[in-house]
Amino acid sequence: MQICLGRLCKRIFYVSFLQIRLIAVCIAQIPPPGIAPKPTPIIIPNVKGAIVLDGALNESQWQSAKVFSLNYITRPHENTAPPVTTEVRVFEDDRTLYIGFIAHDPNPQNIRAYYRDRDKIWSDDLVGLKLDTFNDSRLAYQFFSNPLGVQADSIQNEMTGRESDSWNGVWDAVGQITETGYQVEMAIPLRILNFREGTENKIWGAEFVRFYPRDERLRISNIPTNRNNACSLCQLGDVSGFKAASQGRNFAVIPTVVASKSRERELTESNQWNDFNNQEIGLDLTWGVTPEVSLQATLNPDFSQVESDIAQLSINNTNALFFGERRPFFLENIDYFSSNFNLVHTRNINAPDYGLKVTGRVDKHSLGLFMADDQTTTFLVPGNLGSDVAELSEKSNNLALRYRFDYSPTISFGVVSTARESDSYHNYVVALDTKYQITEQDTFRVQLVSSETQYPFGLSDKFSDEAQIRLSNKNAFRGNAFKLNYRHNQRDWSVRADHIRNSRDFRADLGFERAIDVTKTVVGGEYRWFNENSWWNRIAVFGDWDTTHSQAGELLEKEAEIHASIRARYQTYMEFTLQTRERVGLRQDSSRLQIENNTTLFQEDSASLYFDMRPSSALYFSFYGQYGDQIDFTNNRLGKQLNLRPRMNLSIGKHLQFNVRHTYRTLDVQGSKLFTANLTDARLTYQFNQRQFIRLIFLYSDIERNLDNYTVNTNDILSVERGLSTQLLYSYKLNPLTKLFIGYSDNSIQNDNVQARTVSEQSIFLKFSYAWLN
Repeated sequence: MQICLGRLCKRIFYVSFLQIRLIAVCIAQIPPPGIAPKPTPIIIPNVKGAIVLDGALNESQWQSAKVFSLNYITRPHENTAPPVTTEVRVFEDDRTLYIGFIAHDPNPQNIRAYYRDRDKIWSDDLVGLKLDTFNDSRLAYQFFSNPLGVQADSIQNEMTGRESDSWNGVWDAVGQITETGYQVEMAIPLRILNFREGTENKIWGAEFVRFYPRDERLRISNIPTNRNNACSLCQLGDVSGFKAASQGRNFAVIPTVVASKSRERELTESNQWNDFNNQEIGLDLTWGVTPEVSLQATLNPDFSQVESDIAQLSINNTNALFFGERRPFFLENIDYFSSNFNLVHTRNINAPDYGLKVTGRVDKHSLGLFMADDQTTTFLVPGNLGSDVAELSEKSNNLALRYRFDYSPTISFGVVSTARESDSYHNYVVALDTKYQITEQDTFRVQLVSSETQYPFGLSDKFSDEAQIRLSNKNAFRGNAFKLNYRHNQRDWSVRADHIRNSRDFRADLGFERAIDVTKTVVGGEYRWFNENSWWNRIAVFGDWDTTHSQAGELLEKEAEIHASIRARYQTYMEFTLQTRERVGLRQDSSRLQIENNTTLFQEDSASLYFDMRPSSALYFSFYGQYGDQIDFTNNRLGKQLNLRPRMNLSIGKHLQFNVRHTYRTLDVQGSKLFTANLTDARLTYQFNQRQFIRLIFLYSDIERNLDNYTVNTNDILSVERGLSTQLLYSYKLNPLTKLFIGYSDNSIQNDNVQARTVSEQSIFLKFSYAWLN
């Protein structure tokens, strides 16, 4: 393998281990703030004997379980008494944690429960728990089920303040709706959790939760929440037990079979089809090396997209589009690699032959490491007025390393390092980051990053304008970046301050950082009013001011915006925004990166409205509308833009769902239309049960341009671009690791050169994986 940690250290680790140690020592001298005492732990009894998961809770073991109630509405109200009662029963048997929920409801006919794919039930009635198995307020597992036993699980990361449902554990849930509400039984194998083994009782952080969505979506908990404490996981209660719990080997072998047949054609006079066949056998491996450390490996994987991404419009956009990761190998424990900058975005790795990942937590130390090759090398070419994507037809090796040390519940610091390397190209990155919870309301984060990059000779010839200049370095070059965040958040108000600096030669090619050669400062705040006895429950006014300059101090953008929002009955949210900003257009002389005397500063004023509502369990809709000034980036002038984005989700019975979202965008310049763009993403899904569905997807785009209103050469600009993509997908999931996909997809286009809509791509595919678990 061409990349190794030793070489990485030699080539780019400008920050020595002595410097890292010095930072750690300095941080260690800071006394942690006081932490409010937790309530008395819930003692979870150890009860032996197998039970049958059927949602009935009628086995004798449930009579020996610990019993308690959920007595607090923590959102949108503030620790008030709930209108419904919820009884929780919990016990463990050394190998499995069992939780039973008896959710009473005076009107069971109003229970919101649908058959959906895993992790797609967040608007339903739900019961579940958060579980912090290290009890250090850093990460928490979340397990939820709706009344039909459809599961959702995720990881909450206090370090980044985000939740990710990309994590999928193999656990069971069964539910049933009764005459008095509904009941759910959960069985969570302890082997899917990371925790410290030992012979003493273990104390884990935990919270048991019920979501009760009616006119309002009530979050009901077993513990109260302090809104003056910005740390969510710090407020979990404790559960005690699991004295003899062990994880075993937690070993899984998952062979994968992929077969596909596709054909493509260039829509020329011949319209000749080119056929492609693909039959592959791959292997995935998961191994719990220790109770705290796990290893995942993949050989000859098929990392093609099973399902289409949400469609996006790129017209009049100077930046590369962002698409989230959807592939299981990279999603597994991806939170271990997160930091202030987006330095690890695995979607950049397109077609690997192998992948290896190690993640784990031991005492106060967390580690994530992955390595993968790639048949091609794709990376962003960032700038301060836009970004582009470059692709090399060279095989590359890729590495990401993340280490974090939690000195105390309030202080953490870490290191992130990434590397990408091919025959004529490399990018190495190393970063230090720190989070300090100064008080319950105040949080400080800072990250320092350095990079070294070498582009291949001649790559810049494939680009124009800013990207060509950014790619024209003939020798290896170094850059740096800096990001500082401060947050003060308490019950009624909050303030934030951010300062970001990315130097001209900074690159993070395994991540997704579109802006370089910028220095940006943001200051903002919010004030909130709460109400528990009216048709509305929260009103907020918030806004911010930011300014962005180039590294040379030239103004790129200055913006101020103010928002007013309200949350009300029928799960309604509405937000109105006024925005004013000055920002520069395109460079007049594209051969120079200079901003002053080389760009025009435009004034953009706009207003926007967003609202969403769930008036019934079967219907959700949202709408975003914006009108105001917008730069015409093709012709470097100011126009008027109208942007409308309606969306609707409609459930027809328990099994059928229709989702549609549409984007309508127009730009008028000098009293005449420049373009009109429409984009529709429609999906019809029939969910047979918790495990299988069939889905039909339509993606339709229609762009019309008025070439008479263009001031540039229009020889390479199409006046009409229409496209239609369809996909039919059947999915069966025995569990997150054992699954079957069968699908068909095609794509057709129409434009100035193709007068009628014509199919240009077709494919059928099958993908099957089966997991042997031990």
